[in-house]
Amino acid sequence: MRRLGSSAFEKLETRGTLTKTKRFRGDGESNKAHHVVRLPKGAKPVDVGLTPKEQLAWKMFGKFVQARKHEDPELEESLLRAHIKLRPEEYLAVAWMNSTFVAVGAVVAAFVATLFLFILRTDVLTLLTIFALVAALPIFFSYMYFFGLPVGYHGKPAGMAKKRGRKLDKKISGAMSFISAMASANVPVDVIFKELSRQTVYGEVAKEAEWITRDTELLGVDILTAVRRAAQRSPSNKFQDFLQGVVTTSTSGGQLKPYFLVKAEQFEKEDRLEMRKKMETLGMLAESFVTVVVAFPLFLVVIMAIMALISKGGSGFVLTLLYVVVGLMIPVSQFGFIFVIWNMEQEG
Repeated sequence: MRRLGSSAFEKLETRGTLTKTKRFRGDGESNKAHHVVRLPKGAKPVDVGLTPKEQLAWKMFGKFVQARKHEDPELEESLLRAHIKLRPEEYLAVAWMNSTFVAVGAVVAAFVATLFLFILRTDVLTLLTIFALVAALPIFFSYMYFFGLPVGYHGKPAGMAKKRGRKLDKKISGAMSFISAMASANVPVDVIFKELSRQTVYGEVAKEAEWITRDTELLGVDILTAVRRAAQRSPSNKFQDFLQGVVTTSTSGGQLKPYFLVKAEQFEKEDRLEMRKKMETLGMLAESFVTVVVAFPLFLVVIMAIMALISKGGSGFVLTLLYVVVGLMIPVSQFGFIFVIWNMEQEG
């Protein structure tokens, strides 16, 4: 076997077309399929084995899951897009174990709470209601978290994939500037993605580029196949569209350099429009905050205070409503606006 050093990707090669990888540059490597990939000095193989918790889950529920195994491409795709390094059977075993532990803990907590209230001589209907709520709600939310509703496994993996998609959309504009700058120097696509994978500032985009580099260097596939696979597993529609455009442009005989420049300009315009839309939404929320949280409660408190002073028989009820407004309505409305703004930031 012939040793293939890492120098092929350390220097930027500018000869030939952008889609020519090391395997297809006519230097005789295509005739030698077997080669040694030498890792950088000090590098260690990545261990993707199960953690102790996952091993325990597999021992407890592995046979249970395998006995009810059926093809579920949706779950497998969600795990792949979320970068969860588990097979569907292993993930289901972990989900069943966590849900079981939560169920047992919820039943124990409900029993303790019911026993405490029984000692305080609470009526039977209240005891049964509290027991049902304390026992059922944690089980329901745990089941929702891992499995989703309806039972289609749209829970944790789909949520993590969606979160990764938002992170990809946030970083794709800056990454496209980097890609277009390297393409302007006639750098091959495989080298562009390898260099992009080293730029941790681009977050999830760099991780997607790292997977493309893994496919080309370790799995031995050509760059277009690696890009096509990356487009299929990407959770971001923008990144999917970009990668599919790379494959389409290359296979149809087009030039990638103008394509990269056009996409960089497109994503930059979309970022500006998104920022303008977000600022308009924040302005609308600020006006609503002043009206709903500041002005309306202030007038309401003043009116209710005056009513309590001039009222003779109903002053106690008015004071109770006043306490509800000051102690409950105003804080809840403030935290509601805070949550909305925080959620906008997470989605942006």
